Amino acid sequence: MAHDLDFFFDPVCPWAWITSRWVTEVVNQTDYQVDWKFISLWVVNKDRDYEADFPPYYPSVHGLGFDLLKVCAATRATDGNAAVANLYTELGTRIHTNGLSASIAKNLEVDMTQLRRTLITESISSCGLNPDLADAADDDSYDKIVQSETELALSRTGKDVGTPILTFTPDTDTENSLFGPVMATIPRGAEAVRLWDAVRTMAAVPGFAELKRSLRSTPSFE
Repeated sequence: MAHDLDFFFDPVCPWAWITSRWVTEVVNQTDYQVDWKFISLWVVNKDRDYEADFPPYYPSVHGLGFDLLKVCAATRATDGNAAVANLYTELGTRIHTNGLSASIAKNLEVDMTQLRRTLITESISSCGLNPDLADAADDDSYDKIVQSETELALSRTGKDVGTPILTFTPDTDTENSLFGPVMATIPRGAEAVRLWDAVRTMAAVPGFAELKRSLRSTPSFE
């Protein structure tokens, strides 16, 4: 099936979560189809000095994201793209909307092994998926899938980006990709569709590279 958009996400990225809810809002109002793909912040930042460049909890959170993407990869292999979308929704709701990520940032002594196990097993159960999919988090055979899709995403935009990455009309002559859009709130209703049209138009302009302001509000997941 042809898709209108490749959406590359890491479940632990709050900005990707907001953008994904915007895209989902658009999908609910249109006939657009989204292929949910993987980009790992752990892989993107593998050559950076975590101790110098990031807050103390980032290594644990980015590592968690990599493991969650392996579970998503196993889910796609057995249950398809729609199941990945549902699992991402469940994971993102727990991590961002329900405040799990914020609690990790406040409590650096949290048992990440137990937290990861609970998050994965409960999310899989809520989605009605096979409980055995949780084993993928510790299965190195899924590492290459996450790494290769991360490399694919970066090949489309260049490496000086984060998550999410969007590719409009993938695998066609009009394919074009952008990092973002990064926004602090989720556009709803007609506003969501207007933004989609604007971003798609900008992405399609040859040579267009960047549109940015560094002032950001605290992310809101409402």
